[in-house]
Amino acid sequence: MSGTVAAVSSNGEYSFTKPNRDSIRLLAGLGVEGDVHAGVTVKHRSRVAQDPTQPNLRQVHLIHEELFAEVGEEGFEVVPGALGENITTRGIDLLALPVGTLLRIGEAAVVEVTGLRNPCLQIDTYQAGLLKQVVGRDEAGSIVRKAGIMSVVRESGTVRPGDTITVNLPAEPHRALERV
Repeated sequence: MSGTVAAVSSNGEYSFTKPNRDSIRLLAGLGVEGDVHAGVTVKHRSRVAQDPTQPNLRQVHLIHEELFAEVGEEGFEVVPGALGENITTRGIDLLALPVGTLLRIGEAAVVEVTGLRNPCLQIDTYQAGLLKQVVGRDEAGSIVRKAGIMSVVRESGTVRPGDTITVNLPAEPHRALERV
């Protein structure tokens, strides 16, 4: 299974959206070089408030470009970086990947999937009503989160739009993604 990088984004300041870049550098154990969320321990404000010593399982945020088309059918305009992701992907069902999946991106970078992004109210601040498009419930009443996945950097490398993403699933039994 493989896909491609549609866009890369980073921001050195806290802001909901992240500007697109020509490339980003992933640093093993830290995240995106120069990004406000890079670090060994949590950087998201709500998590820092709870316990600043927690490990940072949210070093790199990935969203599938296909989500933008899906919400577009409901009248929302979302572009790469708008929801705060670092890597926008194309051609991979990110939400179906199990915990521990390794994604080799470009020539050298490798990230390990840790879980689902938990969409927050800031999504509605970006576009009113968008939160209901990226989080909902399935027929069984279980919460469905569609706002991408989180990962940690296992091997450093530069990532650019157009780079190939190769999926390496972990050994079975697979664990379904949960929010991190």
